[in-house]
Amino acid sequence: MQYERLWAPWRLGYVQGEKGEADEAIDGLIFLPEADPKCFLCRCVADPDDRKRHVVQRGPLTITVLNRYPYNNGHLLIAPRRHCGRLDQLSTEEHSELMQRVTQMVGGLERVLKPAGFNIGLNLGEVAGAGLPGHFHWHVVPRWSGDCNFMSALAGVRVIPQSLDALWELLTGHLAGPQT
Repeated sequence: MQYERLWAPWRLGYVQGEKGEADEAIDGLIFLPEADPKCFLCRCVADPDDRKRHVVQRGPLTITVLNRYPYNNGHLLIAPRRHCGRLDQLSTEEHSELMQRVTQMVGGLERVLKPAGFNIGLNLGEVAGAGLPGHFHWHVVPRWSGDCNFMSALAGVRVIPQSLDALWELLTGHLAGPQT
């Protein structure tokens, strides 16, 4: 029997339980007044280097980033730019732009990656699974028939077939355009 190697090096930090960039130097970044410098989404908002942060799109009130530890290829996080942990803290404008961005990203992912479906949702609070309870975000996860494999069940590992950098290039190239 011949075995095929599945290479997903960006998952190692997640599997080993690394916390990400919470201790990263924040010198030179300009944060919004209510931002938390330890919040990775607030750092994405503050850092103009979209490639480094895997920011796919910035709107006036929202930010869309690739999930650093994706459930599936194309897994996006769509969040208000403002550090906000609750739906009832959103302005009408923020809520509207978030829903517009979710709709836009689903359409963009359909064109670029051609998934068979999507899981879309958010986790509010730690007991609901929010890994970042202070800055809520929508998850947009493309799905394909048969995309769940034995690696998840046996090893607690997901195999993603495309690097974040390659996906960032693909999505930013296709999603460039007017931002409402």
